[in-house]
Amino acid sequence: MEKKITIIGAGVIDILVGAVDEKIFSNHSSPVDFITLSFGGDALNEAVVLSRLGKNVQWISLIGDDDAGRRILNYAMENGLNVDGVTVQKNLATGASVVLIDAQGERRFITNKSSSLRKLGAAEILPHVDSFGEIVCLASMFVSPLLDIATTEKIFKRIKYEPRTLAFDATRAKNGETLKDLAPLFSYTDYFFPNEAELATLTGETDVYKNISLLINYGLKCAVVKRGGKGCIIGTKDELIEIPACHVEKVIDTTGAGDCFAAGFLYALSEGWSLERCGKFACAVASCSVEQVGAVAGVTSLEKVLRREYN
Repeated sequence: MEKKITIIGAGVIDILVGAVDEKIFSNHSSPVDFITLSFGGDALNEAVVLSRLGKNVQWISLIGDDDAGRRILNYAMENGLNVDGVTVQKNLATGASVVLIDAQGERRFITNKSSSLRKLGAAEILPHVDSFGEIVCLASMFVSPLLDIATTEKIFKRIKYEPRTLAFDATRAKNGETLKDLAPLFSYTDYFFPNEAELATLTGETDVYKNISLLINYGLKCAVVKRGGKGCIIGTKDELIEIPACHVEKVIDTTGAGDCFAAGFLYALSEGWSLERCGKFACAVASCSVEQVGAVAGVTSLEKVLRREYN
C-alpha cells in the first residue's frame, strides 16, 4: 500500500537574483543575468518534489490571506499536494525571500522576520496530527521561533504516539543552540538531515566524522549529513556510508538543493530501499536541482532522477 508522506514547514515566494558579487552593495545599479519570481520554502520544496516523484503528500503550513499566500496555495494544489492542513491567517504577510546567487551558484537570503515564515507554531500543527502519514518530516528546525526545542519535543512526542517514521532537517542554529540542547528530540527521531556546516555549528567541531559520532552518542538512530558537492555521509551505530555527489556539468543555483536531497531520501525510505540506495537517490535528486534556477525547477519526474542515479 502506498505510504503517505507529511511535510511540515514553510512555503514562501522566492525572488531569485543572479549572478551577483559583493559589488552589488556598493553599485548604484547592478545588471544581472536573471531576476526570477519562483516558489520556495524548505517544506514546500520537499513536498512538491515528492509529489513530482509520484508520492501522496500532505503539506502542513501557515500562510497569510494575501496575494502571495493565494499564489502559493494554487501552486501547491497544481503540484498535487494535500493542503487541508495549511492554515490561512488574516492580517499576516506571507513569507517572501530575496535570494542573491553568486557565480558559483551559492546563495544568500533576505527574509521578512514578521512574515508567516517565522510564525508557524504548534497551533497550526497539532490539530492535524491524526491525519499525518506514515512518514513525517519537519522540514527545518530553527526557522520559526515558535518551534523552539521544547515545543518541538511535544510535537514529536505526539507524532510518535502512532508508529510513524519521523525525520527533521535544519538550518543553522539562530540562538546558540548546541547538540546537547537538541538531544531531547533524538529519542523520537529516526533520521536527521543537517548539512556539514549546520552540524558544526551545533557541536563546535569541524570534523564531520566526529560530529556524526556525537549525534549517535546522543541517541539519534540515523544521521544523514549533506555535503553539497561532496555528496553525503550516512551514519548509524553500526555503519558509516559515504556517497559521492552525482556529476553536474555546471552548477547554476544551489537554492533548495538540500530540500531536494531530503525529499529524495524520504522517497527512497517510503520505497523500503537500503540506506545506501536512499543516499544515492537523494544525491541524484539534488544534482537535478542545481542545474536550473529555482529550487525544484530541475526535478521534473522520477524517470529523470533514475537516469541520473544510474549514470
